[in-house]
Amino acid sequence: MKFIGIIPSRYDSTRLPGKPLLDIGGKSMIQRVYEQVSLSKSLDKVIVATDNEEIRDVILKIGGEAVITGVHNNGTERCNEIIEKMDEHFDAVINIQGDEPFIQPEQIDLLCTCFHSAGTNLATLVRKIVSNDDLDDTSVIKVIRNKNGDAIYFSRTALPFMRDKERSGWLREHDYFKHIQMYGYRSETLKEVANLEPTFLERAESLEQLRWLEHGYIIKTAITEHDSLSVDTPEDLKKAELISEGMKL
Repeated sequence: MKFIGIIPSRYDSTRLPGKPLLDIGGKSMIQRVYEQVSLSKSLDKVIVATDNEEIRDVILKIGGEAVITGVHNNGTERCNEIIEKMDEHFDAVINIQGDEPFIQPEQIDLLCTCFHSAGTNLATLVRKIVSNDDLDDTSVIKVIRNKNGDAIYFSRTALPFMRDKERSGWLREHDYFKHIQMYGYRSETLKEVANLEPTFLERAESLEQLRWLEHGYIIKTAITEHDSLSVDTPEDLKKAELISEGMKL
């Protein structure tokens, strides 16, 4: 199979304006993401898809590939524009968030393995939640899976609600999973989901993947041992800076 990794990178951010260009230990965030993604053994090509010339130029300067796209509502639509304009065919597309500077290439490789099964059209990663802080944090997206490893629901709240148990002990009673916000799509499926109508659950939780579930798509999940850090706030940026210091990069 041929895989392409696309990194949607939008300049505007309510809480961190221009965040792809913010410095983390001497490198811009988008450069860190691109370099990490490029270490994947599974990807045949990596492209940054952005609405900003400065972001594009950062990637071009380090010898990477980046293109300017049109205005889109989400990263899935931005990825789809890239695929629709390409002459080269790829069997599957991996959508890597442009605000996760420490994404591990092994995570990308794991997500790609989901497509070795002919029945997989959409896939994502999850990680077991180990702290009550993450369980209670509405910015940490939780995933409910069925016995086949397919996602049943995504939520900002902790689900299931364990009615007869103290909340402080929920993690001892049940495995809760955090969503690692990286997606894989077969190329034909990407074209389909990029054009779906928004749904109530998506709007209620502000989670795009709920649109796919409401329209009847199956999302395969794989469990990763690696955590991720999405840089969305000034506090997240401080965490990223501390991590970069520890990595000595």
